[in-house]
Amino acid sequence: MLDFILTSIIWVLALYGLIEIIKTIIYYFSTTNIKGNGTYIIVAVKNQENSIEFFLRNLLFRVLYGKEDTIKNIIVADLDSDDSTMEILKKLEKDYDCLSVKNWKECKQMLDYIDE
Repeated sequence: MLDFILTSIIWVLALYGLIEIIKTIIYYFSTTNIKGNGTYIIVAVKNQENSIEFFLRNLLFRVLYGKEDTIKNIIVADLDSDDSTMEILKKLEKDYDCLSVKNWKECKQMLDYIDE
């Protein structure tokens, strides 16, 4: 009986480890498209519904129309806003390819996998 329990525990731990490895591989290939060259801007925001759209459109105008040619991507990390900041960001993300909206945890994980 003890052998069965120990074998079961080992199999459960092995399956858990395999699942975690698969999740890490999927995450790495699906969300980490940042390359080491170029400049990336990370903007952390919280409860900025009144000013975030103006700020980002101003920055996007500079990026898209040649005034800032070294900027490759703008990443906006939302720090759990209580207002409509996230809805505004998602709307802008649909309109602009160079804008990516993440929560802070996703942003931190993405930075850990940056290619050097």
